[in-house]
Amino acid sequence: MTPADEILDVVDEHDQVVGQLPRGEVYADGLRHRCVFVLARDAEGRIFVHRRTATKMVYPSLHDMFVGGVVGAGEAYDDAALREAEEELGVSGLPRPEFLFKFLYDDGAGHSWWSAVYEVRCAVPVHPQEEEVAWHAFLPEEELERRLGEWEWVPDGVAAYRLLRERRTG
Repeated sequence: MTPADEILDVVDEHDQVVGQLPRGEVYADGLRHRCVFVLARDAEGRIFVHRRTATKMVYPSLHDMFVGGVVGAGEAYDDAALREAEEELGVSGLPRPEFLFKFLYDDGAGHSWWSAVYEVRCAVPVHPQEEEVAWHAFLPEEELERRLGEWEWVPDGVAAYRLLRERRTG
């Protein structure tokens, strides 16, 4: 099965399931679905940052400060967060990511998804999926902040990161 064949829940503006379709159709038609964003920190508190591969269906070759992805049909956000974090980081036995908040991402151009944001501590060496991650490093938060103005980032990740910072400072 290819990523485009994965079945997703299609949801409304209240995050209620209104149907199920393959991911390729959901993306092509700009239908609202569910995603998880997991901020992964190493034992020193640095943040896992990566550049997505050029083959990704959405936002190819852009940088991201979250691991994560779509929530499968019938899958709980919490389960998707753990699954996606372990898959993308290439580890097993992670603690369950801590749920932080949920928001509706909508760029007004056909990209809209309910987004659950989590955080997890990954104290073991990572082995990111080659088909998902072209480059990676654990960066101190100050360096990540500097790079926000220098690198091209996934817009939904930047939106989630800004909301996270607002919640922590204000």
